[in-house]
Amino acid sequence: MELLLDVHCHTVASGHAYSTLYENVRGAKERGLQVLGIADHGPAMPGSAYIFYFQNLWVVPGEIEGVRILKGVEANIVDTKGGIDMKPEDLKGLDYAIASLHSPCIRYGSKAENTKALVGAMGNPWVRIIGHPDDARYPLDYEELVRAAKDSNVLLELNNTSLSPLSFRQQADVAVMTILELSAKHNHPVIANSDAHIAFDVGNFGNVRPLLEESGFPRELVVNADPQGFLEWLAAGSGK
Repeated sequence: MELLLDVHCHTVASGHAYSTLYENVRGAKERGLQVLGIADHGPAMPGSAYIFYFQNLWVVPGEIEGVRILKGVEANIVDTKGGIDMKPEDLKGLDYAIASLHSPCIRYGSKAENTKALVGAMGNPWVRIIGHPDDARYPLDYEELVRAAKDSNVLLELNNTSLSPLSFRQQADVAVMTILELSAKHNHPVIANSDAHIAFDVGNFGNVRPLLEESGFPRELVVNADPQGFLEWLAAGSGK
């Protein structure tokens, strides 16, 4: 299965990533990606970009060297109601938002609290993807999460970095297999993303692919295989 888009990639603007936007574009081109999404951390993450960075992303061309460029944010969930660190007026200029739980921005909660936070974030019309819902330090009710994702038309992410042996996230492989099983059961698509913090990892799905194959997950439910369909879905839903 060809995975032709990656919309969770960071640049130096995130504060703890190591490549420029242009270096990421070159990485995407070398890996044969058709769509690259830049999603730097929201301003609540220590060291990340100030809000002016996101407001000024309109200057970035929509296509660079034949690669379609999407402008997003990995927003930080900051409370158990699903509030994020980006205001609606600042999200309007972006193509999408990923919403994620990060320990510098929200404490580890109970299964009920963490699930409530992610489901609450899905209620934001700009949030189209839930980032790395796969860390055992943030236990989740995956049945409820997948049902809510389907009801909200939001994608759950299969995060390649979470699955790295060097990742600080815990038991991500178990979580990803659970997400795949339940998403297939409920006939709801998923998205694979690299969560690249350096250009060499853009479009790297080396840890996700074996789990997709092992699970026998339907190709038609992996949005990375259909970039045009993903772009149409994104345009029809963001901010609506």
